[in-house]
Amino acid sequence: MTLKQTGDIASHRLTHEQLACEFADVAPLLDATAAAAAASRCHYCYDAPCVQACPTSIDIPGFIRKIGNGNLKGAAVDILSANPLGGMCARVCPTEILCEGSCVRNHPGDEPVKIGALQRHATDWAMAKGEPLFKRAPETGRRIAIVGAGPAGLACAYRLALAGHRAVIFDAREKPGGLNEYGIAAYKTVEDYAQREIEWLYSIGGIEIKAGQSLGRDFTLDELRKQYDAVFIAFGLAGVRELALEGASLDGVMDAVDFIEQVRQADDLASVAVGRRVVVIGGGNTAVDACVQSRKLGATNVTMAYRRGVENMSATWAEREFAQTNGVSIVTHAKPVRLIGDNGVVTGVEFERDAQRFVIDADMVLKAIGQTLVPIGVDRALLTLDEGRIVTDENRQTTLAKVWAGGDCATHEGLDLTVQAVQDGKLAAASIDASFELTAIKAA
Repeated sequence: MTLKQTGDIASHRLTHEQLACEFADVAPLLDATAAAAAASRCHYCYDAPCVQACPTSIDIPGFIRKIGNGNLKGAAVDILSANPLGGMCARVCPTEILCEGSCVRNHPGDEPVKIGALQRHATDWAMAKGEPLFKRAPETGRRIAIVGAGPAGLACAYRLALAGHRAVIFDAREKPGGLNEYGIAAYKTVEDYAQREIEWLYSIGGIEIKAGQSLGRDFTLDELRKQYDAVFIAFGLAGVRELALEGASLDGVMDAVDFIEQVRQADDLASVAVGRRVVVIGGGNTAVDACVQSRKLGATNVTMAYRRGVENMSATWAEREFAQTNGVSIVTHAKPVRLIGDNGVVTGVEFERDAQRFVIDADMVLKAIGQTLVPIGVDRALLTLDEGRIVTDENRQTTLAKVWAGGDCATHEGLDLTVQAVQDGKLAAASIDASFELTAIKAA
């Protein structure tokens, strides 16, 4: 649903200058002096716990040492050889629970090394220089179809292209990137960074994108298996869980992911409708992004309401603190009961806590209660599903020959994060490449 731009709602809008300030980069790039100082704090641990905490196993002490020595190219090579989307991950990774959370300096009276900021320092330098860091292997003649141009699909395509294969990416959207392009708060990825990183990925050669192409509508999985040497499914979780409550269809009620997309794709932030009193239902990072973006767009009161306690929220402590420092109120143990409206427009949300009911006024309600797999084009008789995800082995191979899967749509260890999706793509690419070698040996 869209939000009606009533006079009361429109009157609180910020100026273009204010919006530009609000949506400026929340984590500006380190300068050379600050980067050198941050790098000097690293102990360069042997068997470093930060490396073990990184799903893509970046050599963190190695790249930090290179930054300290002024070797930014070497640092970028270390990062991007392990994580081809290292620039985006430096911006959106929850480093507080991954590498920095495992840093040996992370204890009272000290603070962890700024690993995320240092990673961004090196990768941004590499993107700005535009120099090739890696060379593609000779052409193999193998072609792989990749369904989905999100982090998993892009990482898989890049690693396959690097190995000399041809990767053809099919994506339902007009722009590649998946959640990196459409589903992450605008203040985290400024200046069209997601697309600039993708252009860098494409520069390796051997990658083709077919936009506006959807599995089950424009082609079938069986067709891909016949036309390509392998298939990698990475179309994410396109569905959104329903809020099965009275009033869910009122005007002013919408999915948080749709709201985030509107902000990310807006040519003019002043054109994005936002309420004066916004309630976001949910406790994950998407809920935080929706809350903070609402505040930055000019909402006066923003409340994040979650049905359980803070300890159960999937949003990290850093994200929660960031929301609160941006004026977001967090209400816990609040189970939504119904959405209240007047003349078809939402006016509030009724919650229940300990058998007591209360209402939070709202002229906009954003639902951030999770996403689900939309299995269009996925034959359940051929591909095994478990709790709404495609079942894979440790190499991301499915139960169907010649088909791999990764990212949020597939079963995997760890959290649903950009960095985990990248690792899934890497694992699948390595497994696909190994299967070609095995086939060649058998043929010989």
